[in-house]
Amino acid sequence: MKFYVVGGAVRDALLGLPASDRDWVVVGATPEALVARGYRPVGRDFPVFLHPDSGEEVALARTERKSGRGYHGFSFHAAPEVTLEQDLARRDLTINAMARDEDGRLVDPYGGQRDLRERVLRHVSPAFAEDPVRLLRVARFAARWPDFSIAPETMAMMRSMVEDGEVDHLVAERVWQEMARGLMEKHPARLIEVMRETGALSRLLPEVDRLFGVPQRAEHHPEVDTGVHLLLVLQASARLAAPLPVRWACLCHDLGKGTTPPEEWPRHHGHEARSAALAHAIGERLRVPTDCRELADVTAREHGNVHRSLELSADALLRLLERCDALRRPARFEQMLLACECDHRGRRGREDEAYPQRARLSAALQAVLAADTATASRQALAEGLQGPAIGRRVHAARLAALAQALDAPATSASAGLPVR
Repeated sequence: MKFYVVGGAVRDALLGLPASDRDWVVVGATPEALVARGYRPVGRDFPVFLHPDSGEEVALARTERKSGRGYHGFSFHAAPEVTLEQDLARRDLTINAMARDEDGRLVDPYGGQRDLRERVLRHVSPAFAEDPVRLLRVARFAARWPDFSIAPETMAMMRSMVEDGEVDHLVAERVWQEMARGLMEKHPARLIEVMRETGALSRLLPEVDRLFGVPQRAEHHPEVDTGVHLLLVLQASARLAAPLPVRWACLCHDLGKGTTPPEEWPRHHGHEARSAALAHAIGERLRVPTDCRELADVTAREHGNVHRSLELSADALLRLLERCDALRRPARFEQMLLACECDHRGRRGREDEAYPQRARLSAALQAVLAADTATASRQALAEGLQGPAIGRRVHAARLAALAQALDAPATSASAGLPVR
């Protein structure tokens, strides 16, 4: 019975990266032998066990055979005679098909160390094409390491996987899982670029794919192409260390421009509502988490108004805050403002341009939240008012607080609310 650390922990150590969770493969073992040593079985599809002390995962060496379409279409064989090389052969990329034994010796039968040095993402064997999730994983790794190239033969195989319809059998949860992880990498634009180059984007996210080749007004968008703008926005979200809901909102904010009739280009009247509808459809299809869906919806609907907010009066600003449900969901509103800043900075040559709208609207929200609505309600009740009449008094108190803040001299307490 021999134990080996495999996969990402070996790869990351060779790259000089911080240690990741270690996965182990055991060769020459049976489930009964591991249980006798105190390992706890947890695998549902194939034999995986937890170490009795460290809790690390240990899997029996195994081979796999394609038995159907999609991610779940495999049968597995785990037995003491399965070798480490056979187990590693079923992995996706050469850089993930390395192992170290308990004495620290490297086992690299498929050239993973060479590909790390040469910065290449290369599939291990033709079995790569049997699992469509691997296409998304390669796109995710490309987003993580933008200086890595994808081997031409691997790119050709991924295109064939799309043409053969293999990606059409991906389950929504796995698509979302890989998309979410890829969007959180240091170069999320490359996730979309690789998916588009393989053809997977048109199959999995046709709403996004349609943006490429659609022009916008050059005076607002020097990059002109809406798809290129999207890639720049995603990169802005990475530079600003945005959380996943913001990055998802960035991906969805302009989807409606892909449905503008060509005769209306480069203008895109009404694209905000169309973007929100398309973002909703994607959210349903991929079972996107609620926080991401909701932020994508409000960002798609209101990002144009946020961009124009420096011109808005106190009354219009309050209506904007109310439409965004900012008073009840201030944290989500702040995330929307960050998504809008990413949109603003996602333009060629304007990546470092200031975005005062964010500070002004954030300060406006704080002024409204600080309004003395309790006193307004008590006075309304004392006057015998009820229901909507009380609500109007509360609204008036909030509007007065905002108007006063707008007219106040700019100080540290009212930063972002310029004199009007």
